[in-house]
Amino acid sequence: MKCFIGIDLGSTTTKAILMDENRTVIGRGITNSRSNYDTAAAVSKQEAFIDARFTLLRRELSSNPGLAGRLDSFLQDLERNFRREQFLEQLADLEQTCRRNASGARFAGLEQAVGTALDEIFAQVRSEATALFAPGVRRKSDFFRDIAGAKYLTIAEDVARRMGLPYEVVLNVYDKAIIEVENRPPASDLKGKMRRGLDGLLAEPHNSEFRQFDFKQPLDRALDLELEETYVIGTGYGRVRLPFSKEHIRSEILCHGLGAHVMFPDTRTVLDIGGQDTKAIQVDQEGIVQNFQMNDRCAAGCGRYLGYIADEMKMGLHELGPLAMQAKKTVRINSTCTVFAGAELRDRLALGEDRADILAGLHRSIILRAMSILARSGGVFDQFTFTGGVAKNEAATRELRKLINENYGDMTINIDPDSIYTGSLGAATFAHRAVMEQ
Repeated sequence: MKCFIGIDLGSTTTKAILMDENRTVIGRGITNSRSNYDTAAAVSKQEAFIDARFTLLRRELSSNPGLAGRLDSFLQDLERNFRREQFLEQLADLEQTCRRNASGARFAGLEQAVGTALDEIFAQVRSEATALFAPGVRRKSDFFRDIAGAKYLTIAEDVARRMGLPYEVVLNVYDKAIIEVENRPPASDLKGKMRRGLDGLLAEPHNSEFRQFDFKQPLDRALDLELEETYVIGTGYGRVRLPFSKEHIRSEILCHGLGAHVMFPDTRTVLDIGGQDTKAIQVDQEGIVQNFQMNDRCAAGCGRYLGYIADEMKMGLHELGPLAMQAKKTVRINSTCTVFAGAELRDRLALGEDRADILAGLHRSIILRAMSILARSGGVFDQFTFTGGVAKNEAATRELRKLINENYGDMTINIDPDSIYTGSLGAATFAHRAVMEQ
């Protein structure tokens, strides 16, 4: 099967889309962007190929009458078990790297104590892996660094205190090791991890009903089908660092405009709020960019702004939107600069302002800046499509709908659940065109 790949290297996350000859998306992949952009591109692409195998398996199993109505839950449980196997593989790599780093002269005289501490730390992290990937468990992040780091640091602090070992020592061992590990893509033993994931699924009591089916043959067919990497296009904030030649790179404006058109063919105006920049794009009926505007270098209208605010409030980024939705009023935020907004946030908290009300004002501030950029690009035309990571924030989308209605009247506003992949979807479409339309 010929495959066409689009990779969007953003400042926060790197996304990949895998498209077949019929322009059907069969795989999506995402990872956190790293200083090593080659690795970020490789990992996101690998994740898209993994997702494609699950898509192929779904096709193989869709005709099984015994799985009618239960196929979704089966595949969700299989992926959950697969991710646990993937986590344990990377955890073993992290442990080996920590031990290797702890044996240097830097820790002279402490090697044995650090080794004993690592024994206990990693034994606990491994023992909790099953619970981390148990049915129904919601994790704050699916990225290995976030999951492993949270567990390691919590356990290491307790272990170091009991052993009388400086916490900084075990922290330094981890800090150095995690950089090495996350810059190594996970091993590509996809078939082995899928099989172990299936065994784990069938061993779970609530999945005993699936033991009557033969999954070996459909799994083999899904894994053995050749997926040919036919053409790759890269885009995004870090596209100049992608390991591609110039003819395999497109601007993020072109890719986001085309990607939004592919998602919603009647799109005329696109707003993308990503981690590093905000883009307002006007496209025609073919998805060709007619005009665009971007924010200046300031991060106040971007996802980084929300990340900064989350850090100030000691909250997770994903918690900001739901809390802002609980606001009883919208506090006016006067500062447009990210740093000054942080200072204003602290002042308002000190004055006793409600956190939800402050966050509602901060979200409105972001969208007001976006509206200014939209106006400079030519305004808003029906249909309007909102993309980027901030499109998943319910408080931001609420303010956007309200302000568009106030300024431009009633119109269709499109927000796709997979809008974070818009840029990579446009890049994959360019890849498809480069081969199939010649």
